[in-house]
Amino acid sequence: MLKNLPMKTFNYLYYLFVLSAVAAGCKISKDIPSPVNAIPASYRDAVPNDSSSIASIPIHEFIRETDLQQLIDTALTKNYDLQLAVKNIEAAELLFKQSRLGNLPVINMQLSASSNRPSDNSLNGLSTSQFLGTKHIEDYNASVGLSWEADIWGKIKNQQRSALATYLQTAEARKALQTRIVANVAQGFYQLLMMDAQMEVAKRNLKLNDSTLRIIKMQFDVGQVTSLAIQQAEAQQLVAAQLIPQLEQAITIQENALSMLTGKVPAAVERHSVLEKINTPIALASGYPASLVSARPDVKSAELALNIANAQVGISKANLYPTLSITANGGLNSLKASNWFNIPASLFGVVAGGITQPIFQRKQLKTQYDLAKIDRERVVIEFRQTVLNATGEVSDELVKIQKLQQQYDISLQRVNTLQQAVKNSNLLFKNGMATYLEVITAQSNSLQSELALAEIKTSQLIAAVSLYRALGGGAGTL
Repeated sequence: MLKNLPMKTFNYLYYLFVLSAVAAGCKISKDIPSPVNAIPASYRDAVPNDSSSIASIPIHEFIRETDLQQLIDTALTKNYDLQLAVKNIEAAELLFKQSRLGNLPVINMQLSASSNRPSDNSLNGLSTSQFLGTKHIEDYNASVGLSWEADIWGKIKNQQRSALATYLQTAEARKALQTRIVANVAQGFYQLLMMDAQMEVAKRNLKLNDSTLRIIKMQFDVGQVTSLAIQQAEAQQLVAAQLIPQLEQAITIQENALSMLTGKVPAAVERHSVLEKINTPIALASGYPASLVSARPDVKSAELALNIANAQVGISKANLYPTLSITANGGLNSLKASNWFNIPASLFGVVAGGITQPIFQRKQLKTQYDLAKIDRERVVIEFRQTVLNATGEVSDELVKIQKLQQQYDISLQRVNTLQQAVKNSNLLFKNGMATYLEVITAQSNSLQSELALAEIKTSQLIAAVSLYRALGGGAGTL
Protein backbone atom coordinates (compact mmCIF):
# COMPACT_ATOMS: atom_id res chain seq x y z
CA MET A 1 0.00 0.00 0.00
CA LEU A 2 2.89 2.37 0.82
CA LYS A 3 5.42 0.98 -1.64
CA ASN A 4 5.13 3.92 -4.04
CA LEU A 5 6.16 6.50 -1.43
CA PRO A 6 9.44 8.29 -2.23
CA MET A 7 12.63 7.02 -0.61
CA LYS A 8 13.18 10.52 0.77
CA THR A 9 10.04 10.15 2.91
CA PHE A 10 11.36 6.96 4.48
CA ASN A 11 14.66 8.67 5.18
CA TYR A 12 12.86 11.41 7.08
CA LEU A 13 10.94 8.83 9.08
CA TYR A 14 14.15 6.98 9.83
CA TYR A 15 15.73 10.12 11.20
CA LEU A 16 12.69 10.75 13.37
CA PHE A 17 12.88 7.24 14.80
CA VAL A 18 16.58 7.66 15.56
CA LEU A 19 15.88 11.00 17.24
CA SER A 20 13.15 9.47 19.40
CA ALA A 21 15.37 6.55 20.38
CA VAL A 22 18.21 8.85 21.44
CA ALA A 23 15.97 11.26 23.31
CA ALA A 24 14.18 8.43 25.09
CA GLY A 25 17.40 7.69 26.94
CA CYS A 26 17.31 11.15 28.53
CA LYS A 27 15.52 11.38 31.88
CA ILE A 28 13.92 14.76 32.31
CA SER A 29 12.85 14.46 35.95
CA LYS A 30 14.51 13.02 39.03
CA ASP A 31 12.44 10.87 41.36
CA ILE A 32 12.37 11.53 45.09
CA PRO A 33 12.83 8.29 47.08
CA SER A 34 10.93 7.49 50.26
CA PRO A 35 12.59 9.44 53.10
CA VAL A 36 14.56 6.92 55.15
CA ASN A 37 15.05 9.26 58.11
CA ALA A 38 11.27 9.31 58.64
CA ILE A 39 11.48 5.89 60.30
CA PRO A 40 12.90 5.66 63.85
CA ALA A 41 15.37 2.95 64.82
CA SER A 42 13.13 1.47 67.51
CA TYR A 43 9.84 1.96 69.32
CA ARG A 44 9.72 3.81 72.61
CA ASP A 45 10.71 1.66 75.59
CA ALA A 46 10.95 -1.39 73.30
CA VAL A 47 14.12 -3.43 72.90
CA PRO A 48 13.44 -5.99 70.14
CA ASN A 49 15.67 -9.05 70.15
CA ASP A 50 15.36 -9.54 66.41
CA SER A 51 13.44 -8.33 63.39
CA SER A 52 10.55 -10.78 63.89
CA SER A 53 7.11 -9.33 64.41
CA ILE A 54 3.69 -10.74 65.22
CA ALA A 55 2.48 -9.06 62.02
CA SER A 56 3.89 -12.03 60.08
CA ILE A 57 1.73 -14.49 62.02
CA PRO A 58 -1.43 -15.62 60.14
CA ILE A 59 -4.72 -14.62 61.70
CA HIS A 60 -5.72 -18.15 62.73
CA GLU A 61 -2.42 -18.63 64.53
CA PHE A 62 -2.61 -15.34 66.38
CA ILE A 63 -6.29 -15.74 67.33
CA ARG A 64 -6.93 -19.20 68.75
CA GLU A 65 -10.63 -19.06 69.70
CA THR A 66 -12.55 -21.19 67.21
CA ASP A 67 -15.82 -19.26 67.40
CA LEU A 68 -13.94 -15.98 66.87
CA GLN A 69 -12.08 -17.49 63.91
CA GLN A 70 -15.41 -18.39 62.33
CA LEU A 71 -16.69 -14.84 62.80
CA ILE A 72 -13.55 -13.42 61.17
CA ASP A 73 -13.81 -15.85 58.24
CA THR A 74 -17.41 -14.81 57.67
CA ALA A 75 -16.56 -11.11 57.91
CA LEU A 76 -13.72 -11.39 55.39
CA THR A 77 -16.09 -13.12 52.98
CA LYS A 78 -19.36 -11.24 53.41
CA ASN A 79 -18.48 -7.81 54.73
CA TYR A 80 -19.88 -5.27 52.27
CA ASP A 81 -17.04 -2.77 52.67
CA LEU A 82 -14.56 -5.48 51.67
CA GLN A 83 -16.70 -6.43 48.69
CA LEU A 84 -16.67 -2.81 47.54
CA ALA A 85 -12.88 -2.70 48.00
CA VAL A 86 -12.53 -5.75 45.75
CA LYS A 87 -14.55 -3.99 43.04
CA ASN A 88 -12.25 -0.96 43.33
CA ILE A 89 -9.29 -3.28 42.78
CA GLU A 90 -10.91 -4.78 39.70
CA ALA A 91 -11.56 -1.32 38.25
CA ALA A 92 -7.98 -0.19 38.94
CA GLU A 93 -6.64 -3.38 37.39
CA LEU A 94 -8.51 -2.69 34.15
CA LEU A 95 -7.08 0.83 33.99
CA PHE A 96 -3.57 -0.50 34.64
CA LYS A 97 -3.87 -3.11 31.89
CA GLN A 98 -5.08 -0.41 29.51
CA SER A 99 -2.13 1.84 30.42
CA ARG A 100 0.33 -0.89 29.47
CA LEU A 101 -0.76 -0.47 25.85
CA GLY A 102 0.31 3.18 25.79
CA ASN A 103 3.31 2.53 23.51
CA LEU A 104 1.19 0.89 20.83
CA PRO A 105 -0.22 2.90 17.92
CA VAL A 106 -3.86 3.85 17.63
CA ILE A 107 -5.54 2.26 14.60
CA ASN A 108 -8.93 3.29 13.24
CA MET A 109 -10.91 1.99 10.32
CA GLN A 110 -13.26 4.20 8.32
CA LEU A 111 -15.80 3.23 5.68
CA SER A 112 -17.73 6.06 3.99
CA ALA A 113 -19.71 6.93 0.90
CA SER A 114 -20.98 10.36 -0.14
CA SER A 115 -22.83 11.99 -2.97
CA ASN A 116 -22.57 15.74 -3.61
CA ARG A 117 -24.96 17.58 -5.96
CA PRO A 118 -23.52 21.09 -6.57
CA SER A 119 -25.49 23.97 -8.00
CA ASP A 120 -25.62 24.03 -11.79
CA ASN A 121 -24.58 27.68 -11.77
CA SER A 122 -21.63 27.13 -9.37
CA LEU A 123 -18.07 26.55 -10.45
CA ASN A 124 -18.19 22.98 -9.16
CA GLY A 125 -21.49 22.37 -10.94
CA LEU A 126 -20.23 23.73 -14.28
CA SER A 127 -16.97 21.76 -13.97
CA THR A 128 -18.79 18.56 -13.08
CA SER A 129 -21.18 18.86 -16.00
CA GLN A 130 -18.42 19.76 -18.44
CA PHE A 131 -15.73 17.25 -17.46
CA LEU A 132 -17.63 14.38 -15.87
CA GLY A 133 -20.89 14.60 -17.74
CA THR A 134 -22.92 14.29 -14.52
CA LYS A 135 -24.64 16.62 -12.08
CA HIS A 136 -23.45 14.98 -8.89
CA ILE A 137 -20.14 13.79 -7.49
CA GLU A 138 -19.81 10.46 -5.69
CA ASP A 139 -16.96 9.49 -3.40
CA TYR A 140 -16.36 6.06 -1.89
CA ASN A 141 -13.67 5.57 0.74
CA ALA A 142 -12.41 2.63 2.79
CA SER A 143 -9.30 3.39 4.82
CA VAL A 144 -7.24 2.37 7.82
CA GLY A 145 -5.59 5.16 9.83
CA LEU A 146 -2.66 4.81 12.21
CA SER A 147 -1.19 7.30 14.69
CA TRP A 148 1.71 6.79 17.07
CA GLU A 149 3.42 9.04 19.57
CA ALA A 150 7.05 8.38 20.41
CA ASP A 151 7.71 8.19 24.15
CA ILE A 152 10.71 10.51 23.90
CA TRP A 153 10.60 11.98 27.39
CA GLY A 154 9.10 9.04 29.25
CA LYS A 155 5.59 10.48 29.45
CA ILE A 156 3.88 7.20 28.56
CA LYS A 157 6.21 5.29 30.85
CA ASN A 158 5.31 7.58 33.72
CA GLN A 159 1.64 7.15 32.94
CA GLN A 160 2.15 3.41 33.24
CA ARG A 161 4.00 3.88 36.54
CA SER A 162 1.18 6.02 37.89
CA ALA A 163 -1.47 3.50 36.84
CA LEU A 164 0.48 0.65 38.44
CA ALA A 165 0.94 2.53 41.71
CA THR A 166 -2.76 3.45 41.73
CA TYR A 167 -3.69 -0.19 41.23
CA LEU A 168 -1.38 -1.25 44.05
CA GLN A 169 -2.86 1.47 46.25
CA THR A 170 -6.34 -0.02 45.86
CA ALA A 171 -4.92 -3.40 46.90
CA GLU A 172 -3.32 -1.79 49.96
CA ALA A 173 -6.61 -0.05 50.75
CA ARG A 174 -8.32 -3.45 50.79
CA LYS A 175 -5.59 -4.82 53.08
CA ALA A 176 -5.99 -1.84 55.43
CA LEU A 177 -9.73 -2.40 55.51
CA GLN A 178 -9.19 -6.09 56.17
CA THR A 179 -6.89 -5.42 59.14
CA ARG A 180 -9.44 -3.01 60.59
CA ILE A 181 -12.30 -5.51 60.15
CA VAL A 182 -10.27 -8.30 61.77
CA ALA A 183 -9.46 -6.03 64.70
CA ASN A 184 -13.05 -4.77 65.02
CA VAL A 185 -14.50 -8.29 64.99
CA ALA A 186 -11.98 -9.52 67.56
CA GLN A 187 -12.44 -6.50 69.82
CA GLY A 188 -16.23 -6.75 69.59
CA PHE A 189 -16.10 -10.46 70.39
CA TYR A 190 -13.90 -9.91 73.44
CA GLN A 191 -16.21 -7.16 74.65
CA LEU A 192 -19.09 -9.59 74.27
CA LEU A 193 -17.24 -12.12 76.43
CA MET A 194 -16.57 -9.38 78.98
CA MET A 195 -20.30 -8.64 79.20
CA ASP A 196 -21.01 -12.36 79.61
CA ALA A 197 -18.53 -12.48 82.49
CA GLN A 198 -19.99 -9.36 84.07
CA MET A 199 -23.47 -10.86 83.73
CA GLU A 200 -22.35 -13.92 85.69
CA VAL A 201 -20.83 -11.65 88.34
CA ALA A 202 -24.04 -9.63 88.59
CA LYS A 203 -26.23 -12.73 88.89
CA ARG A 204 -23.94 -14.31 91.48
CA ASN A 205 -23.87 -11.10 93.48
CA LEU A 206 -27.64 -10.81 93.26
CA LYS A 207 -28.04 -14.27 94.80
CA LEU A 208 -25.61 -13.34 97.53
CA ASN A 209 -27.57 -10.15 98.24
CA ASP A 210 -30.79 -12.19 98.41
CA SER A 211 -29.23 -14.44 101.02
CA THR A 212 -27.99 -11.46 103.02
CA LEU A 213 -31.38 -9.75 102.81
CA ARG A 214 -33.15 -12.86 104.16
CA ILE A 215 -30.82 -12.96 107.14
CA ILE A 216 -31.33 -9.27 107.86
CA LYS A 217 -35.12 -9.70 107.68
CA MET A 218 -34.89 -12.57 110.15
CA GLN A 219 -32.85 -10.37 112.47
CA PHE A 220 -35.41 -7.59 112.07
CA ASP A 221 -38.19 -9.95 113.05
CA VAL A 222 -36.42 -10.72 116.34
CA GLY A 223 -35.59 -7.06 116.90
CA GLN A 224 -31.82 -7.25 116.35
CA VAL A 225 -31.77 -4.65 113.56
CA THR A 226 -33.94 -1.77 112.44
CA SER A 227 -35.84 -1.26 109.20
CA LEU A 228 -32.92 0.86 107.99
CA ALA A 229 -30.85 -2.30 107.67
CA ILE A 230 -33.50 -3.86 105.42
CA GLN A 231 -33.70 -0.74 103.27
CA GLN A 232 -29.94 -0.56 102.76
CA ALA A 233 -29.75 -4.27 101.95
CA GLU A 234 -32.57 -3.91 99.44
CA ALA A 235 -30.81 -0.92 97.86
CA GLN A 236 -27.63 -2.97 97.46
CA GLN A 237 -29.68 -5.79 95.96
CA LEU A 238 -31.22 -3.39 93.42
CA VAL A 239 -27.75 -2.23 92.34
CA ALA A 240 -26.90 -5.78 91.29
CA ALA A 241 -30.37 -6.29 89.79
CA GLN A 242 -30.09 -3.11 87.71
CA LEU A 243 -26.87 -4.36 86.13
CA ILE A 244 -28.63 -7.30 84.52
CA PRO A 245 -30.94 -5.37 82.10
CA GLN A 246 -28.09 -2.93 81.41
CA LEU A 247 -25.81 -5.79 80.40
CA GLU A 248 -28.57 -7.50 78.43
CA GLN A 249 -29.03 -4.30 76.44
CA ALA A 250 -25.28 -3.92 75.85
CA ILE A 251 -24.97 -7.59 74.80
CA THR A 252 -27.76 -7.25 72.25
CA ILE A 253 -26.26 -4.09 70.76
CA GLN A 254 -22.81 -5.72 70.57
CA GLU A 255 -24.27 -8.81 68.89
CA ASN A 256 -26.00 -6.58 66.36
CA ALA A 257 -22.72 -4.81 65.60
CA LEU A 258 -20.87 -8.09 65.11
CA SER A 259 -23.66 -9.40 62.89
CA MET A 260 -23.43 -6.35 60.63
CA LEU A 261 -19.64 -6.64 60.48
CA THR A 262 -20.07 -10.18 59.18
CA GLY A 263 -22.63 -9.11 56.58
CA LYS A 264 -25.64 -10.56 58.39
CA VAL A 265 -28.87 -9.12 59.74
CA PRO A 266 -28.79 -8.45 63.51
CA ALA A 267 -29.02 -11.74 65.40
CA ALA A 268 -27.58 -13.56 68.40
CA VAL A 269 -23.91 -14.48 68.15
CA GLU A 270 -23.10 -18.07 69.04
CA ARG A 271 -20.11 -18.35 71.36
CA HIS A 272 -18.61 -21.00 73.58
CA SER A 273 -15.50 -19.17 74.79
CA VAL A 274 -15.27 -17.90 78.35
CA LEU A 275 -13.29 -14.76 79.17
CA GLU A 276 -11.47 -16.15 82.19
CA LYS A 277 -10.23 -19.18 80.23
CA ILE A 278 -8.62 -17.15 77.42
CA ASN A 279 -4.88 -16.78 77.80
CA THR A 280 -3.74 -13.19 77.67
CA PRO A 281 -0.62 -12.65 75.53
CA ILE A 282 2.09 -10.81 77.47
CA ALA A 283 5.32 -10.82 75.43
CA LEU A 284 4.56 -9.88 71.82
CA ALA A 285 7.35 -9.28 69.31
CA SER A 286 7.12 -5.89 67.60
CA GLY A 287 10.25 -6.06 65.42
CA TYR A 288 11.81 -2.88 64.07
CA PRO A 289 9.88 0.17 62.80
CA ALA A 290 11.47 -0.24 59.36
CA SER A 291 9.23 -3.27 58.79
CA LEU A 292 6.14 -1.02 58.94
CA VAL A 293 6.83 0.19 55.38
CA SER A 294 6.22 -3.27 53.98
CA ALA A 295 3.78 -4.55 56.62
CA ARG A 296 1.32 -1.72 57.25
CA PRO A 297 -1.02 -1.11 54.30
CA ASP A 298 -1.43 2.60 55.04
CA VAL A 299 2.34 3.18 55.12
CA LYS A 300 2.78 1.18 51.92
CA SER A 301 -0.02 3.19 50.32
CA ALA A 302 1.72 6.42 51.32
CA GLU A 303 4.91 5.15 49.69
CA LEU A 304 2.97 4.30 46.53
CA ALA A 305 1.49 7.80 46.59
CA LEU A 306 5.04 9.12 46.31
CA ASN A 307 5.57 6.92 43.25
CA ILE A 308 2.43 8.42 41.71
CA ALA A 309 3.61 11.94 42.54
CA ASN A 310 7.02 11.25 40.95
CA ALA A 311 5.30 9.96 37.83
CA GLN A 312 3.02 13.00 37.65
CA VAL A 313 6.04 15.31 37.83
CA GLY A 314 7.60 13.40 34.94
CA ILE A 315 4.40 13.61 32.90
CA SER A 316 3.95 17.34 33.47
CA LYS A 317 7.63 17.97 32.69
CA ALA A 318 7.39 15.95 29.47
CA ASN A 319 4.46 18.10 28.36
CA LEU A 320 6.89 21.05 28.16
CA TYR A 321 9.06 19.28 25.59
CA PRO A 322 8.52 18.47 21.90
CA THR A 323 6.16 15.68 20.90
CA LEU A 324 7.03 13.38 18.01
CA SER A 325 4.02 11.85 16.29
CA ILE A 326 3.76 9.71 13.18
CA THR A 327 0.54 9.13 11.27
CA ALA A 328 -0.31 6.89 8.35
CA ASN A 329 -3.48 6.46 6.34
CA GLY A 330 -4.18 4.09 3.50
CA GLY A 331 -7.01 2.26 1.79
CA LEU A 332 -9.30 2.36 -1.25
CA ASN A 333 -10.85 5.46 -2.82
CA SER A 334 -12.97 5.84 -5.92
CA LEU A 335 -15.49 8.20 -7.52
CA LYS A 336 -17.59 5.28 -8.68
CA ALA A 337 -18.92 2.43 -6.63
CA SER A 338 -18.12 0.00 -9.43
CA ASN A 339 -14.40 0.90 -9.21
CA TRP A 340 -14.25 1.07 -5.41
CA PHE A 341 -12.45 -2.24 -4.92
CA ASN A 342 -10.51 -2.12 -8.15
CA ILE A 343 -7.01 -3.00 -6.96
CA PRO A 344 -4.40 -1.57 -7.35
CA ALA A 345 -6.00 1.37 -9.19
CA SER A 346 -8.06 2.46 -6.14
CA LEU A 347 -5.25 2.14 -3.62
CA PHE A 348 -3.91 5.24 -1.85
CA GLY A 349 -1.51 5.85 1.06
CA VAL A 350 -0.28 8.78 3.15
CA VAL A 351 2.49 8.85 5.77
CA ALA A 352 3.38 11.89 7.86
CA GLY A 353 5.60 12.65 10.80
CA GLY A 354 5.89 15.80 12.85
CA ILE A 355 7.32 17.36 15.98
CA THR A 356 5.18 19.70 18.07
CA GLN A 357 6.80 22.07 20.55
CA PRO A 358 4.54 24.05 22.90
CA ILE A 359 5.50 27.74 22.81
CA PHE A 360 2.81 29.79 24.48
CA GLN A 361 0.03 28.09 26.44
CA ARG A 362 -0.73 30.97 28.81
CA LYS A 363 1.67 29.31 31.29
CA GLN A 364 -0.68 26.37 31.80
CA LEU A 365 1.95 23.68 31.24
CA LYS A 366 4.53 25.36 33.46
CA THR A 367 1.94 25.85 36.20
CA GLN A 368 0.94 22.19 35.99
CA TYR A 369 4.58 21.22 36.36
CA ASP A 370 5.07 23.48 39.39
CA LEU A 371 1.86 22.16 40.96
CA ALA A 372 3.04 18.58 40.43
CA LYS A 373 6.27 19.35 42.28
CA ILE A 374 4.38 20.95 45.15
CA ASP A 375 2.05 17.97 45.29
CA ARG A 376 5.07 15.66 45.47
CA GLU A 377 6.43 17.63 48.42
CA ARG A 378 3.03 17.35 50.08
CA VAL A 379 3.06 13.57 49.56
CA VAL A 380 6.50 13.34 51.19
CA ILE A 381 5.11 15.18 54.24
CA GLU A 382 2.10 12.85 54.32
CA PHE A 383 4.43 9.85 54.16
CA ARG A 384 6.35 11.14 57.17
CA GLN A 385 3.11 11.79 59.01
CA THR A 386 1.81 8.29 58.24
CA VAL A 387 5.00 6.69 59.51
CA LEU A 388 4.86 8.88 62.63
CA ASN A 389 1.25 7.86 63.31
CA ALA A 390 2.10 4.20 62.77
CA THR A 391 5.03 4.21 65.17
CA GLY A 392 2.94 6.13 67.69
CA GLU A 393 0.16 3.54 67.52
CA VAL A 394 2.61 0.69 68.04
CA SER A 395 4.26 2.46 70.97
CA ASP A 396 0.85 3.12 72.55
CA GLU A 397 -0.20 -0.52 72.32
CA LEU A 398 3.14 -1.75 73.67
CA VAL A 399 2.83 0.38 76.79
CA LYS A 400 -0.83 -0.62 77.17
CA ILE A 401 0.09 -4.31 77.16
CA GLN A 402 2.83 -3.74 79.71
CA LYS A 403 0.81 -1.56 82.10
CA LEU A 404 -2.44 -3.49 81.75
CA GLN A 405 -0.65 -6.63 82.93
CA GLN A 406 0.43 -4.78 86.06
CA GLN A 407 -3.11 -3.50 86.55
CA TYR A 408 -4.50 -7.01 86.09
CA ASP A 409 -2.17 -8.49 88.71
CA ILE A 410 -3.17 -5.83 91.22
CA SER A 411 -6.86 -6.14 90.38
CA LEU A 412 -6.72 -9.93 90.71
CA GLN A 413 -5.23 -9.59 94.18
CA ARG A 414 -7.95 -7.12 95.09
CA VAL A 415 -10.67 -9.50 93.85
CA ASN A 416 -9.25 -12.41 95.86
CA THR A 417 -8.97 -10.23 98.94
CA LEU A 418 -12.51 -8.88 98.65
CA GLN A 419 -14.02 -12.31 97.93
CA GLN A 420 -12.42 -13.57 101.11
CA ALA A 421 -13.69 -10.46 102.88
CA VAL A 422 -17.25 -11.27 101.75
CA LYS A 423 -16.97 -14.79 103.14
CA ASN A 424 -15.55 -13.55 106.44
CA SER A 425 -18.12 -10.78 106.79
CA ASN A 426 -20.98 -13.23 106.25
CA LEU A 427 -19.60 -15.62 108.86
CA LEU A 428 -19.03 -12.79 111.34
CA PHE A 429 -22.47 -11.35 110.62
CA LYS A 430 -24.19 -14.67 111.28
CA ASN A 431 -22.34 -14.92 114.57
CA GLY A 432 -23.15 -11.36 115.55
CA MET A 433 -19.57 -10.14 115.27
CA ALA A 434 -20.07 -7.86 112.23
CA THR A 435 -22.72 -5.31 111.31
CA TYR A 436 -24.90 -5.47 108.25
CA LEU A 437 -23.14 -2.38 106.91
CA GLU A 438 -19.85 -4.26 106.86
CA VAL A 439 -21.48 -7.10 104.94
CA ILE A 440 -23.09 -4.76 102.40
CA THR A 441 -19.86 -2.81 101.94
CA ALA A 442 -17.87 -6.01 101.38
CA GLN A 443 -20.38 -7.26 98.81
CA SER A 444 -20.44 -3.92 96.97
CA ASN A 445 -16.65 -3.73 96.82
CA SER A 446 -16.41 -7.30 95.62
CA LEU A 447 -18.95 -6.66 92.87
CA GLN A 448 -17.11 -3.62 91.57
CA SER A 449 -13.72 -5.33 91.72
CA GLU A 450 -14.92 -8.35 89.72
CA LEU A 451 -16.52 -6.12 87.10
CA ALA A 452 -13.27 -4.12 86.87
CA LEU A 453 -11.18 -7.29 86.57
CA ALA A 454 -13.24 -8.41 83.57
CA GLU A 455 -12.78 -4.98 81.96
CA ILE A 456 -9.00 -5.04 82.47
CA LYS A 457 -8.63 -8.51 80.97
CA THR A 458 -10.73 -7.48 78.01
CA SER A 459 -8.55 -4.39 77.59
CA GLN A 460 -5.51 -6.69 77.54
CA LEU A 461 -6.98 -8.82 74.76
CA ILE A 462 -8.03 -5.74 72.79
CA ALA A 463 -4.57 -4.19 73.20
CA ALA A 464 -2.97 -7.36 71.81
CA VAL A 465 -5.27 -7.27 68.79
CA SER A 466 -4.64 -3.55 68.35
CA LEU A 467 -0.87 -4.13 68.40
CA TYR A 468 -1.32 -6.89 65.82
CA ARG A 469 -3.22 -4.47 63.58
CA ALA A 470 -0.82 -1.57 64.24
CA LEU A 471 2.10 -3.71 63.08
CA GLY A 472 0.24 -4.65 59.88
CA GLY A 473 -1.03 -8.02 61.00
CA GLY A 474 -4.18 -9.44 59.46
CA ALA A 475 -3.52 -8.04 55.99
CA GLY A 476 -2.38 -11.34 54.52
CA THR A 477 -4.01 -14.70 54.13
CA LEU A 478 -5.66 -16.68 56.89
